[in-house]
Amino acid sequence: MPDTSSSSPLNRRRLLCGCAGLALLGLAACGRRDEPSALRPQEIPAGASCALDGMLLADYPGPKGQILFAGEAQPQWFCDTVELLSMLLKPEQLREQRGAWVQDMALADWERPVGHWVDARQAFYVLGSRRHGSMGPTAASFAEADKAQAFAAQYGGQVHPFAQLKPEMVDLSGGALHDSRM
Repeated sequence: MPDTSSSSPLNRRRLLCGCAGLALLGLAACGRRDEPSALRPQEIPAGASCALDGMLLADYPGPKGQILFAGEAQPQWFCDTVELLSMLLKPEQLREQRGAWVQDMALADWERPVGHWVDARQAFYVLGSRRHGSMGPTAASFAEADKAQAFAAQYGGQVHPFAQLKPEMVDLSGGALHDSRM
């Protein structure tokens, strides 16, 4: 009859293999930094400047954006959602993105937006409104379609989910012409 006590070499080997397997699974889980659930937007630090033009984010109204590229610990900041969307929609953009966020303007203060980040690819955008951001006409961003519709009813413009946006809809040409502070 085989020995089934915990002191048998076979049972000790099974126990050790099981513990080693659990340890390896735990280590593998620790190394998975690219999981969407682990990605979170950051708050805009004091003195943050735009990745495209160097403008200080705090100096301008309207929705802001951030993209976290693969291999980078800090996001790149955008003083206007049009800049962020232009970057996301460029067909030649090859850099892998771990996450991209915009502010929900149903909750954030237009003049001094802070917090209220939503996934840029899940957001709804109002293009062509009378509200301006840092680069003049902007893409007002919202987490919910009905909030975007209410904004468009008040300020004009058309509501588009991210999936409907095309690069030509977020053209950056002439943005500096709208900035009276430059």
